[in-house]
Amino acid sequence: MAPDGYFTDPQGRIRPRHNRKGGKAVVAALAVGALAAGGTGLTTGGGTAGGSATSAHGKSAGKDAARKGQRGEAWNRIGLRQLRQTAHVATACGSHSYGQVQQFFRKHPCRKLDRLLLAIGDTRGNTVVVSIAWVRMPTASTAAELKELADTDGTGNVEPLAAGALGLAGVEFTGQYYGSRRDGSLVVIAEAAPGGGRPAPAAMDDAAEVAAEFPPP
Repeated sequence: MAPDGYFTDPQGRIRPRHNRKGGKAVVAALAVGALAAGGTGLTTGGGTAGGSATSAHGKSAGKDAARKGQRGEAWNRIGLRQLRQTAHVATACGSHSYGQVQQFFRKHPCRKLDRLLLAIGDTRGNTVVVSIAWVRMPTASTAAELKELADTDGTGNVEPLAAGALGLAGVEFTGQYYGSRRDGSLVVIAEAAPGGGRPAPAAMDDAAEVAAEFPPP
């Protein structure tokens, strides 16, 4: 039996009940096919992420670029750059989620799930890992219900892709750095977490908010 604050998923794994404000979702270091997005490797320097000083204008400009699908420009506006990525497409959301969100998908199956995991970094060697999920629901009303549920603390969420595909282990998405939006029947959920070095909280917060603005693949 899982202890208080946790639940056992269908695969028998003990998972925390969390979302935005508490708990942890540990991303296992499992190998998933990685797609190189540049020639730069990941680093684990100890500096503070330059994104910590991102101005409100810089984040706004980053969001504008993200809405246009200009990924590199979006990260650049908040003082970061993309290092690596891995992606996965599915048509069943229930098997790629947990908690109450998973129960919701069992009653209201999604039409498509696109997931992306990115490693982005600053000039000081700090790395931020960003998870993005684009969930296409049958209707705008079910999409609104999903977003409200996923945005609520302790309800579970869509599972991030395994960080092992980026050459990282032990990456933890706590829900602290989180962004989401809805556009009709589409729900976008983004989270950020430290991947190496000491990225500033403000940089991870900016990364999650900007990531939520990207259009689906």
